[in-house]
Amino acid sequence: MRRSVPVEAGGAGEFVAMSLRSFAEALRSGHWPTLAGAWLHLTVSFMVWLLFGALAVSIGDALHLTPAQQGVLVALPLLSGAMLRIVAGWSCDWVGAKRTGLWVLGLELIAILWAALGGTSYGELLGIALLLGGGGASFAVAMPVAGRAYPPAHQGLVLGLVASGNIGTVLILLLAPRWETAWGWHGACGILALPVTMVFGLFAFAVREAPRAGSTAGGTWWYAAWGMMHVRSVSWLCLVYGITFGGFVGLTSFLPVLLHEHYGSDPIVAGAMAALCGFVGSLIRPVGGAVADRWGGVPVLAGVLVVLALITALAGSLPPLPLALVLLVVTIAVMGFGNGVIFQIVSDWFPKEIGLASGLVGAAGGIGGFLVPIGFGFLREGTGTFGFGFVSLAVASVIAAMTVSPVRRWGPPGVASAPNVGGFSR
Repeated sequence: MRRSVPVEAGGAGEFVAMSLRSFAEALRSGHWPTLAGAWLHLTVSFMVWLLFGALAVSIGDALHLTPAQQGVLVALPLLSGAMLRIVAGWSCDWVGAKRTGLWVLGLELIAILWAALGGTSYGELLGIALLLGGGGASFAVAMPVAGRAYPPAHQGLVLGLVASGNIGTVLILLLAPRWETAWGWHGACGILALPVTMVFGLFAFAVREAPRAGSTAGGTWWYAAWGMMHVRSVSWLCLVYGITFGGFVGLTSFLPVLLHEHYGSDPIVAGAMAALCGFVGSLIRPVGGAVADRWGGVPVLAGVLVVLALITALAGSLPPLPLALVLLVVTIAVMGFGNGVIFQIVSDWFPKEIGLASGLVGAAGGIGGFLVPIGFGFLREGTGTFGFGFVSLAVASVIAAMTVSPVRRWGPPGVASAPNVGGFSR
């Protein structure tokens, strides 16, 4: 009995060593500087994308903004990011992913330098917020840049590593309030320009431009995208992803405002709590995909939507802060889990059109993210409480759950009308 411990420990150690060797071999099978550049691109871009969410409390106090105005300021980058993600996906196929990635970083630099040196009026901030949406377009760049640098056998590992760049959400929520305390919110924007500039240089010199997905004409690409949007299965996935990812990114970005306005939390503490929620939601996303692989994406998603409706309804009561934090963590964790489930369904239903389908679904998620802060802000002004924002999420989740039964009857769709032309996620 006593000998079993070292034997088991040795076996575990050997398994870890083999896993590390396999991991190293996978990295060597492609161009690892390109992988690193893609990961850094996504990480700093997510920091830019949620910059105004992390600084919304400080900006609101400085400019005396209402919760509704803060909601618009937080939401606009999410909306423009959704639109720019589609444009970036087209550009990756039409002019190349590396060149598109540099354009995206350049747009981000313009936005944050404008915020650092100007941004003295609400109207000016709205213009900056639209440009910050460039950060949301990075997903459409980083995935094809990394995916095309590695053989098909390692695509899952490579794309999973790149997707972990959404840790930028956590970093900006933790760091920006601290930068603001030391140097003001203009200074915080200026500091963010440093890592973006460094990544721009690294991306320009270290990332390898891969062959484009094809020589598809721009008009044909947009025609294919238009056709894909009319596939009812894609429309349904856009609906549910607008709730799960839209809720995830929208609520995470608006949490500092909610926690400060309703619970009186210090901006640094509010940012840390929002970062905790974002971290858990990001960490659990791969688990959702794995569970969907085992039990089937649609049945699992039905359960996710029901649980999400219950949790958001409870959160709508706005309980004392300790319980509220637990409910918020669980809410965003369920959303993150659902994000993983939905993209398992996308890859299962559209194996040949994964780039185009995931790009359109991802854009819908960004639009959902835009609606969440807007809704919370205006409902707070109209009703005097943030609770109705959570109730609205609960109602949306119930409606989405009711659509699952018809979807089960459709079965995996065919998409003959939408040829494979896209490179959104490869």
